Amino acid sequence: MENIKHVGVIVHRQEDLWQGTRTALGLAVGNYYAYLFLLDAQVHENEELQGNLEWLQDMECLCYSNVKQNEEHMFSYMPMEKIAKKLKEMDLVIPFGNRIEAPPGRMPIKWLIAA
Repeated sequence: MENIKHVGVIVHRQEDLWQGTRTALGLAVGNYYAYLFLLDAQVHENEELQGNLEWLQDMECLCYSNVKQNEEHMFSYMPMEKIAKKLKEMDLVIPFGNRIEAPPGRMPIKWLIAA
């Protein structure tokens, strides 16, 4: 991973958000520029998640969401069109969870490519 500097972590289900924040934090500790993208889901904060979000902020990890209400929880609002452009700037994108059905062993990211 020597040529990888910018890594985007995509989360689109509330139940994957805690693990997504942990992944972004691990990348930041490993000296990568980590970006967290929360798509089409609203944050339901608890103490553990709040701690992770604060730590992400301290590590200068940028957090984006296409849900305006998530601005209350340290996410910057960004419409999906701009998120798609931002993701194209990443050296590596890590998607969490399945948003659509896919054949076994395949990652369902057609929704992202179409954006």
